[in-house]
This record gives sequence, C-alpha cells and structure tokens, in this order.
Amino acid sequence: MRSWYFNLVLDAPLTEEQQDTFNGLDRFHEGGIGLEEGPGYSGFLCVIPAETLTDAIADALKRFDDFPGVLVRSVVVDHVDLAANGMATPAVVPAPQ
Repeated sequence: MRSWYFNLVLDAPLTEEQQDTFNGLDRFHEGGIGLEEGPGYSGFLCVIPAETLTDAIADALKRFDDFPGVLVRSVVVDHVDLAANGMATPAVVPAPQ
C-alpha cells in the first residue's frame, strides 16, 4: 500500500462558523489530513494510505460529507509525489532523469 500526498483546495476560505465545525469533526483530527490556511485561502494537506490515488482522494473527500458549505475546488498532486509513487511518466509529468 502506498501513501498518497496531495492537496485539496477549497473554493473559499473557511468562515468562522465552518472553522468551529471543523474543530468538532473528529474525522479531520485522526490523522492523514490537515488544514492549511493563508490570507484568502483554505485547503487541506493529505497523506492517505491506499492502493490507488483514486481511493486516497475518495477517502479524503468522504470526510467532507457533514461539513456544510465547504466545497473542494480542486485536487493538486505534486510531481515529486507522483514520482515517489512510481507514477511519473512522460504522459503525466516528466520522469526524473
């Protein structure tokens, strides 16, 4: 089983109410996913063990089921993480030399 590293980018920063909800949701605090915030930005850094990247993303997205008003805009996978998981190919990203 691989550990998949990716970011979930939200469509908007968390509101104060959403932040309170987040703080009370145990599934976000059991490991594998962490909140990242900056000016005008909220997202989640994810390290999820799974057989496939699709399974890892699905696992992370399930945690948002009861998180009202929060929309994941995109999933970002760094080329270094793809290389580490043996997925770097010329069709995806240039393979390391």
